[in-house]
Amino acid sequence: MQHPPHQPLQVAALPKPRVPAREEDGPWHAEAVCRRDEAGLFFAPSKEPTAARLSREEAAKRVCARCPVMVACREHALLQPEPYGVWGGLTAAERRVVLARRRRRAGELRQAPGAGPIAAAG
Repeated sequence: MQHPPHQPLQVAALPKPRVPAREEDGPWHAEAVCRRDEAGLFFAPSKEPTAARLSREEAAKRVCARCPVMVACREHALLQPEPYGVWGGLTAAERRVVLARRRRRAGELRQAPGAGPIAAAG
């Protein structure tokens, strides 16, 4: 009994799914020093004791301090806003303080549109 010759399997060409661009794929993220470190340094494990958290955050900040894209990373975390982890050398609590100051400054500027820096200082 003779078998028919094998035919190559015909596969329909499917369009590639469109993947939305993510900000982390941008140039600043590719240069981040933390890409080479373990993420556990930048994000807290559940129920982390305070002393361990403070030590871990300081270690993460040391990594951030030598990062060439620290400012871009920080701005990303402030604009998102990122609720967890150390980003751009700031903890989540420190970022909340920065954001509150920015909101307060923006409110002050809206209340006194004619007052410039010289009028405020005088």
